[in-house]
Amino acid sequence: MQKMECSFFSEVLSKVTTITVLLPQPSLEELEKGDSSKYPVLYLLHGFSDNHRTWTGSTSLERYVEGLGLAVVMPGVDNSYYTDMKYGGRYWTFLTEELPRRVQSMFPVSGEAEDTFAAGHSMGGFGALKWGLNRPEQFKAVASMSGVTDMVFHLDKMREEDSDKSRWLQLIFGDGDVRGTENDIMDRVSKISQSGKRLPLLYQRCGEDDFLFEHNVRFLEQCKQEGVEIDSAFEPGDHNWEYWDYAIRHVLEWLPIRNQKK
Repeated sequence: MQKMECSFFSEVLSKVTTITVLLPQPSLEELEKGDSSKYPVLYLLHGFSDNHRTWTGSTSLERYVEGLGLAVVMPGVDNSYYTDMKYGGRYWTFLTEELPRRVQSMFPVSGEAEDTFAAGHSMGGFGALKWGLNRPEQFKAVASMSGVTDMVFHLDKMREEDSDKSRWLQLIFGDGDVRGTENDIMDRVSKISQSGKRLPLLYQRCGEDDFLFEHNVRFLEQCKQEGVEIDSAFEPGDHNWEYWDYAIRHVLEWLPIRNQKK
């Protein structure tokens, strides 16, 4: 397994940004043959207050992906909630448009939907589901771990507080109502279900002691109501890295990685 950090200038964000990338390491024999195969890719998204290094620094991710023939791309998006901020950077445009193109130009990863996955925890779980439900044609599967799955409910609750996080959310979303927008993933489930569009495979996992547990129960109920299939697991666990280290192993086992290359 190869681990690298790559910094590049983002035209969308108008600044230098950095990603962490895990890539399978080819053997010397493969190098001699000039193997040009492309790897399936997982875009693994971080949570609020984290960055592109947090997944590899807080879990045994590198060990878990060894032998899967899977590339893992971890971008840094600050505290943006993977959104084109009201007062800040266009992180949604960066994530969905610029990042995949940059990654595919720099690394041997597939650009086919059948080989493309997204996952994340907390804010990143929201980002993964938002991405998959707004751009379903880009993915085979998306997964959320302890995700913010009901942004309408989340904003209503956070706006009642006077905290650093509530002020961040003000910078991201302003005073507007997110109902019916790309940030309302509960609504996206309904709209995609009614449209008949192909959905990526969906997965969610959350600890029963997590303060976002209610979000995840509500999202599961919404999927059931709309006839949308989702693999869901709730068990003892909190909103912490002990749980996410456990959860990412299950996500990796669940991913339908085709043509796994050792």
